[in-house]
Amino acid sequence: MTTEAAPAEEGGVRHFTFEPASEEAEAAVAAARRLVTALLHAEKAPKAELEDLTARLNELAGRAERHVPQPEPRTNAWRKRPREEPALRNPVNGRQNAFAPGLPMRGLPDGPVVAETVLDALYEGPPGYVHGGVSALLMDHLFGAANFWAGAVGPTAELTLRYRRPVPLGVPLTLTARQVSAEGRKLRTEGTIEAGGKVCVTAEGLFIAKTDFGVHTDA
Repeated sequence: MTTEAAPAEEGGVRHFTFEPASEEAEAAVAAARRLVTALLHAEKAPKAELEDLTARLNELAGRAERHVPQPEPRTNAWRKRPREEPALRNPVNGRQNAFAPGLPMRGLPDGPVVAETVLDALYEGPPGYVHGGVSALLMDHLFGAANFWAGAVGPTAELTLRYRRPVPLGVPLTLTARQVSAEGRKLRTEGTIEAGGKVCVTAEGLFIAKTDFGVHTDA
């Protein structure tokens, strides 16, 4: 389901989610994620084992590629595709994207959207810390949910991050976002990434409201 269909829970909290399109596909994606994570250390495997693994993976990729449809012209894709499709592939919460870290999000009655996640070595930049571009990706996604929760959404026009301290891997992170103003079509949103109660990143975004703009979120 889209965010529009997600029910509000007692106390006015909204968990942004939608049902899986295929449990079997999600199981396959989970297996792929295990493999991709393990391959971060592929240089430690024997050469012969890697050669065998490569052959097997190419065979599996060929089988999976038989089910990939031909791409549509970009100008028509948004109008013709169900809105749940890009949500499944989203690089933050896509249920069928093996690289998506997952960002369970909930809208609170007093305005903000809050999320928690733990990032592993797939998202490493400096040793032991999250890549700065990943922080931007997460905040941009969370800002979209915060704008939806406030009642107006649209594409990103500007995104500014201030990196106050490195974001650590392997520990719980708390992300918060809130739409702070809506002047005409200009939406301004602010947020933070915290670890251990300390602010690591502050972010500000400018968005341009559009009535036909889809927002896709997932727990």
